[in-house]
Amino acid sequence: MATPHIAAEPGDFAPAVLMPGDPRRAQRIAETVMDDARLVTDVRGMLGFTGTVNGKPLSVMGSGMGQPSFSIYATELFNLYGVERIIRVGTAGGIGKQVRVGDVVIATGAHTDSAMNQLRIPGVNFSAVADFRLATAAYRAGVEAGMGERLHAGTIISRDHFYFTPDGQTERLAHYGTLCVEMEAAALYGVAAEFGKQALAVLTISDHLLDHSADMSSTERETRFQDSLALALAAALS
Repeated sequence: MATPHIAAEPGDFAPAVLMPGDPRRAQRIAETVMDDARLVTDVRGMLGFTGTVNGKPLSVMGSGMGQPSFSIYATELFNLYGVERIIRVGTAGGIGKQVRVGDVVIATGAHTDSAMNQLRIPGVNFSAVADFRLATAAYRAGVEAGMGERLHAGTIISRDHFYFTPDGQTERLAHYGTLCVEMEAAALYGVAAEFGKQALAVLTISDHLLDHSADMSSTERETRFQDSLALALAAALS
């Protein structure tokens, strides 16, 4: 059953999988939220674990950076390992004026400058959207936790380039209500739609592209994700 990218056997993955980009973050999540986590794959250092949370099965696995990497793992998990829902839990750069560093964004839809979804339906601009039920469960959990103005739900952008951005594009995205930028969600949403599965991205704002005065350090990026993790867990186990 193993693939070139995943060494797990049938039944090793739970129906719900949390996917941060960093495999070290995946290991930290497994060690933090599961009492019985076991390693199920470590191909190319991309660690995956399965255990239980409150008696419910859950897996967590790194995705790597960028839409091509995420789409490989998501395709294999959905199509070969029986996974039903994937929740990306990660960081993003703020764009909208209403979001601040440390806030949490539930990505209901993802614009993209990538070609990842262009060929899915020839002649159609594919809409990369989250599963409504997962988004609702995550948002409800944030409201119940009293997150208030630190909680946001709306559109984001998934970019292919980390360093290159066309002049004025970020400002235009902000004008059209885009909350933040990351590099994976649009591809995840496309793969989920292909296989009739559920997907969501829950993101911690680690920096702001239009105001860098409060950006997180690299260490903070690895550790300040408890709020987004809590919402991702609520969606995964709903």
